[in-house]
Amino acid sequence: MSHATIEFTTDKRFVRRARELKTIDAMLRLYCRRHHHENRAPLCSDCAALLDYATRRLERCVFGDAKPTCTNCVVHCYNAEMREKVKVVMRWAGPRMLLRHPILGILHKLDGRRPAPLLPDRPATPPP
Repeated sequence: MSHATIEFTTDKRFVRRARELKTIDAMLRLYCRRHHHENRAPLCSDCAALLDYATRRLERCVFGDAKPTCTNCVVHCYNAEMREKVKVVMRWAGPRMLLRHPILGILHKLDGRRPAPLLPDRPATPPP
């Protein structure tokens, strides 16, 4: 029986957003494991809801793959409660990312140094 080789290609437009999703997932898992679960159980319901919310926000970002890190963004799409939760998670997990996930941590810091793009122009609507 011969093994067929399947080649996967990555769409370069979505690499950065996929990496950002991996980063927030890793941060939430570190935080949840330390604060809510001692063992390697899946995320608690609060952390799972936060990850789901962050995933939806990331998928719907108006900047697409040119999205800056949330701190540098001119559009704050997270509601105030969720933004505070993410800040708490990132403040705790950020320094630990360099030990547990060094590549994701370094790339996230580098992304934070990228300039934020301007808000895309809305198409002009004709007057009624």
